[in-house]
Amino acid sequence: MSELQIKRENGKIFCPLTNSWHIETPEEKVRQKYIKKLVDDYGYSLEQMAQEIKVNNSQRGQGKARADIVIWKSKKDKDESKAAFIVVECKAENVRIREEDYYQGYNYASWAGASFFVTTNEKETRYFNVDKEYLPKELVEVVAIPTAKEALVDKKVKEILGKTKTFTREEFTKMLRTCHNIIRNNDKLSPEAAFDEISKILFMKIRYERDKRGSEVFTLKKFQQLEKDYEVYTRPTLKKRGVDLPYMQILFNDTKDVFKEDSLFDENESIKIRQNSFEQILEKLQVYNLSDTQDDVKGIAFEQFLGTTFRGELGQFFTPRTIVDFMTSILDPKECEVICDPTCGSGGFLIKAFEYVREQIENDIKTQKAKLRTEIEGDNYEDLSESEQLAINKRIEDMQTILNKELDTQTEGSRMYHLSHDCIYGTDANPRMARTSKMNMIMHGDGHGGVHHHDGLLNVNGIFEERFDVILTNPPFGARIDKNQKITEADKFTDEVLIEKYKEKYGEAYENALKQVNDNIGKKLLSLYDTGSMSSLTEVLFMERCLRLLKKGGRMGMVLPEGVLNTSNLQKVREYFEGRAKIILICSIPQDVFIAAGATVKPSLVFFKRFTEEEENEYAKAKKKAYEETYAAYKDECDKLLAEHQMLVDAGKERSKEAKSIRKQLEDISALAAEEAKPLVKEYFDYEIPIAMVEDAGITSTGAKSAGNQLPGLKDKYKEYRIKNKLWVESDNSVSYAINSVGKLCRISDGKEVELQW
Repeated sequence: MSELQIKRENGKIFCPLTNSWHIETPEEKVRQKYIKKLVDDYGYSLEQMAQEIKVNNSQRGQGKARADIVIWKSKKDKDESKAAFIVVECKAENVRIREEDYYQGYNYASWAGASFFVTTNEKETRYFNVDKEYLPKELVEVVAIPTAKEALVDKKVKEILGKTKTFTREEFTKMLRTCHNIIRNNDKLSPEAAFDEISKILFMKIRYERDKRGSEVFTLKKFQQLEKDYEVYTRPTLKKRGVDLPYMQILFNDTKDVFKEDSLFDENESIKIRQNSFEQILEKLQVYNLSDTQDDVKGIAFEQFLGTTFRGELGQFFTPRTIVDFMTSILDPKECEVICDPTCGSGGFLIKAFEYVREQIENDIKTQKAKLRTEIEGDNYEDLSESEQLAINKRIEDMQTILNKELDTQTEGSRMYHLSHDCIYGTDANPRMARTSKMNMIMHGDGHGGVHHHDGLLNVNGIFEERFDVILTNPPFGARIDKNQKITEADKFTDEVLIEKYKEKYGEAYENALKQVNDNIGKKLLSLYDTGSMSSLTEVLFMERCLRLLKKGGRMGMVLPEGVLNTSNLQKVREYFEGRAKIILICSIPQDVFIAAGATVKPSLVFFKRFTEEEENEYAKAKKKAYEETYAAYKDECDKLLAEHQMLVDAGKERSKEAKSIRKQLEDISALAAEEAKPLVKEYFDYEIPIAMVEDAGITSTGAKSAGNQLPGLKDKYKEYRIKNKLWVESDNSVSYAINSVGKLCRISDGKEVELQW
C-alpha cells in the first residue's frame, strides 16, 4: 500500500475522508496527519473511516457535538451503521490533553459503542479503554490501539484492552534493568557505575526530545543518521583542530552544556561504555518519548529501578515510599510554599512534595474548568442553534487550553512553572545521588533546577537561612563531623554569572547567605553551628541546620534515631531545640522499615515547628518568669555577696582573690537558679506533644510491602487533631479565575487580577 500524501495549497488542506479542501486550522492539520498515520502505520483504509460525525447525545453541553475521526472494524460495518470501533479526538498541537477535557470524544465513543477512544495533539497521543457500561466516571488508559489486522481478531483486541498504564510501568522498569545489564555484561562496570552511564544516555535523550518539543523521538535510527552527517561534514574539520571524538561523546558534551547550570556532570566527564552498548540501549529506549515530563508512569518505573539498583551499598540514600508519603501528608505542603531537603539522596521527599502540591493545583484547575464551563454555557444552552452551540464549545475549548497551560512546567508564569522552578530545593554531598535526584525529578515532572551537589550544611543557590516553609529530610545519622574539618576555598561558590543571577532573584538575603562560607574560610565547620560545641553528631548538626533554614513558623519532619532528644549526654542539645521550636509529633516506627536500607538504629519520625515571633516572645517571658522565681530564693544571699563585692571595689580591691571568689559564687548561684528554673519553663510554656507508636509502617525487613500499614490511619487522625488545635497557620494561597468584561480569562490571587495571554 502506498503512503497517503497530505496535500496543501493556499492555506487549505485536503481532507480525503470528505473529498474536499478545508481551511488548515491547527486542529485540521493534526487530524489529517493522524489520518495519514492510521493509514500508513496501522493499515486502516479510508473507506472504513469518517470525520466530523454528528453526536446525538443526551449529555448536557454535547447535544450537537461532532466526533473528529471515527473508525469501524471494516467498511462493511461502516456501511451497515454498526457500532464504531475507535473514536479519535484531535486537539491543536499547543493544547495539552487533560482528562477533564474529554467531554465530546469520550462520551461519543461510549454512545457509539466504540472499544477505544484516542486523543492526540500530534506530539502526544493517549489511548483509552471505553467501558460502555459506565459513562465516564473514570478513564482507563491503555498503551495502544490495534492495527487494522489486529482489529479483526477478538483475542488480540482483548489483549490490547488489558494492557493498561500498569503494564507500561512494568515494561519501562524491565527495560531499564535490561539496559543496566547490557552495560554490566558488555563493559564490566559495577552496578553504580553502570547506572551512571544510563543516566548520561537518559539525559541526552531528554535534551534532544525537549529541543524537538516532543514532536520527535531520539531513536537509534536518528542517532545513526546524525552520526553519518557528523562523520562526513564535521569530524574532519574538528580533527584539523586537534579534536577527534566519536559522535556519542559530542552529543554528551552538548548535553553537559545544556545542563551546565545544574552542575550535573564534572567538566571532564565522558561516556565510559562502548558504542555497541550505547546503541543497544538507545534501541531499547526508543519506544519512549521522555519529553513528556508529566508522565508518572516513567517516574514510578524509574523509582522502582533505583530501588533494585542501589540496594546495599547506597541503600542509605533511600527512604521507603510509605514513610515519605506519610511524612509529606503530615506537614501538608501547599501551593507557593517553599520546600527543601538538605540531604535529598535520590530525591524521594522532593518528588513527593512536588506531586503532592501538583495534585492540589490539578484538582483546583479541574474544579475551575467545571465552574467556567457552566458559566460560559449559561442556562439556555440546549435551546440554542447548532452554530451557537458550536461557538460556545469553541469558547470552552479555548478556556480549557488556557487553563491547561497553568499545568505546564515549561510555560513561564504558570502555576506549575512556579512550583517547579521556585519552590523545590535540595542538596546532597554525594555527586551520584545529586545527579540521580535530578533525573528522578525530571522523570516525575521536572522541578530539578534547585537540586545541587553540595554539602547540605553550607548555603548554595536558594538554600539559606529562613527561606523555607517546609523541610522534609532523612539526614545521615550515627556518624560524626570531624572536629578538624575546616571551611576551605573549595567550598566557595565562584560562578559569577550564577551569583549575579541569584542576587537578582533573592536580593540582599543571598549576598548575606554567601558570607556563611566566604567570611569563615579556615574556620572549623562545627564553629558555624551553636550545637557544634555540644555535639559533633551529624543528626544534631542537621537538626540545627534545618531549623535555621525554616522561616519563623515553618515546619519540618525528620527521620532521627529513636530517643535522640532524650539521651542524657545530649541534654544541652535538647534544651537548645526546646527554646526554638515546638515538637508537634513523634512517631515511633519499627526498625524493620530501614533494615533493607542497611540501617541498624531504631528510627523515629520527629516533626517540629519553628517558633513564630509570638512564640519566641512567649518562651522568653516564660524563661524570665521561671528564672526570677527560682532566683528569689537566693536573693538575700546574693544581696549580701553584692554588698561585700561593692566594698572591695570601693577599696580598690576589685581584682583581689576575695572579689573573684564572690563573682564566682554569684555565677554559680545564677547557674543553679537557671537549672532549677527549667521545669518551671516547661510548666509556663506548656503544650501537648502527640506521640504515636506504629507497629506496621507498610514495609518489611526485606523491603517488601506489608499488608497492615498503620500510617494512613494515623495520618487521617493527626490531620483532624492539628486542624482542631491550630498547630500552624494554614497557608491561604487560593487562586480563582474569571472572564473579564472584554471576554479574556483572568487569574485572581492575592487580590491581584492577571490576564492569561499564553
